[in-house]
Amino acid sequence: MDINQQQSRSFLPDFCSVRMLFVVVLLGELLAIVLTLTPPMRGQDRVADLALYSLFIQWIVLSCTAALCLSGKHLNRLSDSWAASLSYLLTLLISLIITELAWWIFHVRPALAGSTIVGHGDFLLRCIGISAIASAFSLRYFYMQHQWRKNIESEANARVQALQSRIKPHFLFNCMNTIASLTRKDPALAEEATEDLADLFRVSLKDAKRMSTLAEEISLCKRYLRIESHRFGDRLKTVWETDDLPEDAQLPTLTLQPILENAIYHGIERLPKGGVIHIHGQKTSNEITITIDNPLSQGGNLEQHDGNQMAQDNIRQRLFAYYGSKGYLITHSDNQRYVTKIVVPYPYENTDR
Repeated sequence: MDINQQQSRSFLPDFCSVRMLFVVVLLGELLAIVLTLTPPMRGQDRVADLALYSLFIQWIVLSCTAALCLSGKHLNRLSDSWAASLSYLLTLLISLIITELAWWIFHVRPALAGSTIVGHGDFLLRCIGISAIASAFSLRYFYMQHQWRKNIESEANARVQALQSRIKPHFLFNCMNTIASLTRKDPALAEEATEDLADLFRVSLKDAKRMSTLAEEISLCKRYLRIESHRFGDRLKTVWETDDLPEDAQLPTLTLQPILENAIYHGIERLPKGGVIHIHGQKTSNEITITIDNPLSQGGNLEQHDGNQMAQDNIRQRLFAYYGSKGYLITHSDNQRYVTKIVVPYPYENTDR
């Protein structure tokens, strides 16, 4: 699911979810407790008052939740104003029906009406008034939460698009030099390198809202490495151990390629004899881990390079924008190797609602 698919939905939450049901029951019980703490209805028997209030309020809130759950698909097709109006009227109608049933069928009116004599009309007015205020407050809260989330997602999406669109000038410069050199030596390889570079540009300009599969990311990385292999020859070697990873795993576009680019620029390129870049994948029950390690020059430390740090911050921000705290990037190094580890949830599920 795209990062901001939520923006096209109604502001109403998913009333069919277990989480929403728990929240509704909890808020209903809190209202019952508040009403119980007011002057008691019948002497000092607050326990009985709480039980009666709880039964009555939970009956209303659960019925309203069920009705909104069943009508959710239809309400989500409407504009926010229509969805809010119909939801509000629906909750008031259900509250009126249940209040009427409580008065006539279950004979709870002597307690619910209080110690003083309250007529049928006054009892209905009190209950519907409370329901109207609570419903209006809830709908306003849902709308404000939805608008806040849309703003956060819009900002995150704009940031992801900007970060994703960056192609480092030195990489482009090196590629063009490589292609120019190949044009004279091997036109077929030059054409292949040009096509690979075009694919990299095409992906970098792709809509940031759309995620890529792991298979697409790996294919793109291999195209990038093929371009660099024309420049480094035998100095650049790679070992892939990703066969056990699910190809349908979801990743933000251009997650792996910048790491490989830094591994080459800050590692392989600085070593006279080059080295080997290892790409290893591991899958657990609820996440996948991709580890990329590359050699370091004597006394080298990628953490000290601003370009490498910028790329890592770029990826961290995009992982957080898509996965929250479940997706992250960590690094560590010693005198010989630099290791970058990416962890993302699998299967990926959008949990906005």
